[in-house]
Amino acid sequence: MKKIYLKLFLLILAASTVFADGGVRNGTGAASQLLIPVGARGIAMSGSSLSGSTGLEALYWNPANLAIDGGTNVMFSYMSHIADIGVTYFGVSTNLEGFGAIGLTLKSLSVGSINVTTVDNPDGNGRSFKPTFMTLGLTYSRLLSDRISVGLTMNYITETMDLVSSSALGFNFGVTYRNLANINGFNLAMALKNFGPQMRYDGSGLYLNATPTSLERGEATYKMTAAAFDLPSTLEIGLSYNYNFNASNALQVDATYQNSNYYADEYKFGLEYSLNSTFFVRGGYTYTPSFADNMDYNIYGLTAGLGLRYDLGGTTLKVDYAYRQTKFFDDNQVISVQFGF
Repeated sequence: MKKIYLKLFLLILAASTVFADGGVRNGTGAASQLLIPVGARGIAMSGSSLSGSTGLEALYWNPANLAIDGGTNVMFSYMSHIADIGVTYFGVSTNLEGFGAIGLTLKSLSVGSINVTTVDNPDGNGRSFKPTFMTLGLTYSRLLSDRISVGLTMNYITETMDLVSSSALGFNFGVTYRNLANINGFNLAMALKNFGPQMRYDGSGLYLNATPTSLERGEATYKMTAAAFDLPSTLEIGLSYNYNFNASNALQVDATYQNSNYYADEYKFGLEYSLNSTFFVRGGYTYTPSFADNMDYNIYGLTAGLGLRYDLGGTTLKVDYAYRQTKFFDDNQVISVQFGF
């Protein structure tokens, strides 16, 4: 069985060849909403919690970790993102004995109203529209042994802007190996995210009236063909180590390497201090070597956050807050509330 698990890790690692020179394709990925993180704990640790996250909170980072925590969980999260964009996230999961864990998530973006402009009315023609960006996810995760867990997420992505829209399916796959090298609390995880067909916009908004110059005929209606773009796929490899100083104090250290088909390589680092598994202090930072000479290319800086876990008697309440330093825009703030039954 150990040989099978090793081959599984090597297979994911071999997929890194797909992302060679991903940085030269900056800005060409579709469905950028997939890149907006959710969950205050992971954001506070700068997205480094690929192997250190567990349960419902881990769904965005690594679907393999959903099965680690049992029971039924419900989570709500809201983030004030850049340019006054609000990101709302809802998730529910349950663990079915003998089958595994399943989770259902919904992420939506609130952009607000945008005025419709034309060549003749550059300041607006009196009409407006509200863009709609949503991602609906279904996850299955299972423990293969006391150390190995795997998970698969299928995301239905839909985007609508006025008279055009686009939709696609994307897939995330993750695997986690806990207590690596027989070191208690030392975990390794790998994940492939956002794999699927290209996205292309279509709709009545692509029709226009024009008069061809090469034909002897009047004005006619033509349909433009929008270009298709790949989903922003990533390969991520993460390590985490949880050290217990004593029965009350613990420190978790997370590190994740992310290679993308649309962006430069990123190295993410995070820390979490725990007091009596009740109060948590977190921090993190993302380093992008390609942008070392011009840090303005990466608009995000330090992250930090707090967490509180409280037992209500049969129900566990978790409240987490995260802050992410942001250039050119207002800093991001995130709050998450989770109930476990």
